[in-house]
Amino acid sequence: MTPLPSQTVGPFFHFGLTERAMEESAGERVRLTLRLLDGAGLPVPDGMFELWQADATGAYSGPRFGRLATDGDGTCTFETIRPGGVPGDDGSWQSPHINVIVFSRGLLTHLFTRIYFEDDPSLGTDPALALVPAERRYTLIAHRCRDTDGEWTHDINMQGDDETVFFEL
Repeated sequence: MTPLPSQTVGPFFHFGLTERAMEESAGERVRLTLRLLDGAGLPVPDGMFELWQADATGAYSGPRFGRLATDGDGTCTFETIRPGGVPGDDGSWQSPHINVIVFSRGLLTHLFTRIYFEDDPSLGTDPALALVPAERRYTLIAHRCRDTDGEWTHDINMQGDDETVFFEL
């Protein structure tokens, strides 16, 4: 048998996209705008983000995800809730975070990262964040938009000096 050539994971069909990750769940409503940037800092207009997260109590109960394609500016905005802290397998607590899967042209497989919230007091004790060198942790932190209530923004950089930390799962 002759192996088939590999293919990248994008561009994407816009089938099955959602904009709300936790529509029926109680909790603090947030709007999270993500921007996907390439190695030169330019927007990636044909990428896709998939979010998976716990509810406000920290429970993963049922399929809680959202999936959106990036627009011409490399951005998309999810409406969701701010997740609660999640218990770890070893009894520790993970800071509230959103799990992100990144799909983009040129990738042979998707990438995994996390988004934490800048004002969370538990960031210093999160076991996964502690594995990331201190000088790189900022690539995982979303920032509250000034003069807004519940609006957050975060850039995901595919390469370069500000490359987002990606995790092997």
